[in-house]
Amino acid sequence: MSSRRRWLWWVIGGAAAVIVLAVAGPFVFFHFVEGSTPAPLSLRASTAASSAPASTGAGTQVAGTWRVAPGSQVGYRVQEVLVGQQHTAVGRSTNVTGTLVISGSTVASASFTVPMASIHSDSSQRDAQFDGRIMDVAAYPRGTFTLTRPISLGALPVTGQARTYTATGDLVLHGHSQPVTFTLTAERTATGIKVAGSIPVTFARWGIPNPSFTGFVTTQNHGVLEFLLTFSRS
Repeated sequence: MSSRRRWLWWVIGGAAAVIVLAVAGPFVFFHFVEGSTPAPLSLRASTAASSAPASTGAGTQVAGTWRVAPGSQVGYRVQEVLVGQQHTAVGRSTNVTGTLVISGSTVASASFTVPMASIHSDSSQRDAQFDGRIMDVAAYPRGTFTLTRPISLGALPVTGQARTYTATGDLVLHGHSQPVTFTLTAERTATGIKVAGSIPVTFARWGIPNPSFTGFVTTQNHGVLEFLLTFSRS
């Protein structure tokens, strides 16, 4: 009987160890191997005040064509669950191009492009899924946004202060174009303009397969496209 009891305790102990490893493994991986999740792309919190005072003649100072400059970033943010552990998957690219044209105090046009294969996260396995099964970057190599409605800037804030605006345009992902409306925050700097914001993306709307990997990782049916763009005068 004693040997049978010992055998039973070994079985119970082994099962408990498997359960502990299944739960603790993802926790250790997310919190100690991958490290902290990058913060959302945004302007400095101290400058994002929509009540900033206007500066005289500001409209004539920003009129013209502006191009995306080095330091700009575009990426995604998606909530995922691995064996009960919540985690935020983040992928980003600095390979973004585009222009915006300001006429007087109105953004008359704007368009931006990012090569989808240039978006990377902190996991090569996640990137392989993103490039292949999820976004199929070979078939759909670019993501684009084109402004379809002018943005009235009104009285522009002084340098170093920011304002929030509403933008409407067409977002192309995975070969599908869909209209989107979202808020963005813009700040005039001493050398140019910075713009930050995020666009909610429901995967099915763009024909994007759910990123969930059956039996391993599950995700929500939506994510966020986030951006922080720096512009210099063309």
